[in-house]
Amino acid sequence: MRLLVYSHDTYGLGNIRRMLAICEHLLSEIPELTILLLSGSPMLQGFRLPKGLDYIKLPCLNRGKTGEVAVKYLDMGIEETIRLRSQLILSAAINFQPDLFLVDKKPYGVKNELADTINYFHRELPETKLVLLLRDILDSPEATIAEWQKNGYYIALEKYYHQVLIVGTLEVFDTVKEYQFSPILTQKSRYCGYISRNPGLKSLEIIREELQVSPQEHLILVTPGGGEDGYELVEIYLAALQLLPAANHCKSLIICGPEMPINQKQLIYQAANNYPQVQIGEFTDDLMSYIQAADVIVSMAGYNTVCEILSANKPAVLIPRCQPSKEQLIRTQAMDKLGLFPAIYPENFNPNKLKNLLIHQLNNPRIPEFVFSMNGLGNVKYYIHLLLIQTKCERQINKANRTLTLAMSK
Repeated sequence: MRLLVYSHDTYGLGNIRRMLAICEHLLSEIPELTILLLSGSPMLQGFRLPKGLDYIKLPCLNRGKTGEVAVKYLDMGIEETIRLRSQLILSAAINFQPDLFLVDKKPYGVKNELADTINYFHRELPETKLVLLLRDILDSPEATIAEWQKNGYYIALEKYYHQVLIVGTLEVFDTVKEYQFSPILTQKSRYCGYISRNPGLKSLEIIREELQVSPQEHLILVTPGGGEDGYELVEIYLAALQLLPAANHCKSLIICGPEMPINQKQLIYQAANNYPQVQIGEFTDDLMSYIQAADVIVSMAGYNTVCEILSANKPAVLIPRCQPSKEQLIRTQAMDKLGLFPAIYPENFNPNKLKNLLIHQLNNPRIPEFVFSMNGLGNVKYYIHLLLIQTKCERQINKANRTLTLAMSK
């Protein structure tokens, strides 16, 4: 059985990390499955890929704070680059002949680059199942509904897609209701729960030994996701460290993220020279090991990082980004309301506020107690496996019918 996967990739590492986790789980659970992944993420080569998974690297795009999509590296116009990506995607579909096409986030892809491929499946491979994967929150309902209406996403989902899999839960955000899905789309939609993460590759003891954290010391992990807009978070954290009482005995690991601009990264390294208890890293494909080893996490509120913190059952302080979308802000507000994590919102983000929350979390940690489904991987596998079996059966039936029709015509 063949699965073609499209990963939306214009900002940060969240989408590619989520899709790789799904691919790895599907390969471990579905016999004789092979997966071809399509993505423009510049960090694809930095991840461990399981047997059965390969990828086609698309030219990189980037979405700035304004939300406008631009070409990241090539000296080409955006329309030229989208056309190139579209042709690469269509060629992969024609030659790979998948049983199922799993699309991340945008039904027509970035700037409609999937339109030709979707039409090809509809016309030439009608048995191939199309599935849209949505994280719980995309943006504010107003912005999302306007975008989906403008780009014809609602119509595309009703006409071409067989299912919509939502890796979230109603208790945090009612995706179907908030984004005004029609009755047809509601019938196609499945809430799968959040994606739990497997334990890291290294034990808590090994990580703390590598970082030279003694049993009497606290370890604070700071992670601004991909890092493209993470400089302020790290800068304010370093300022908050100066205000922390020495009695807290803290060591810090700051993972800047591979997308942080070089000049900002250099400023952080220079500033960290004044803090002997601070270590700086750029990227790890095993963030879960460090989350498990930390006493407190300071992070943005991206989907993957929040799922990892929940999986490790760790106290954290969330500082959501508010641009180019309101996704993290909405998630943080919902989880703060449920008592899962304390948060600092942009209008109140300052060293003193962060210092106070760090002291509270170090001395009286708020461990997440609200229980909801974290079986996102298992449920995604269940629905995709059913559709793959359906495709296989339909193709066998259609092949038998064609053979019978040919025999009768003779």
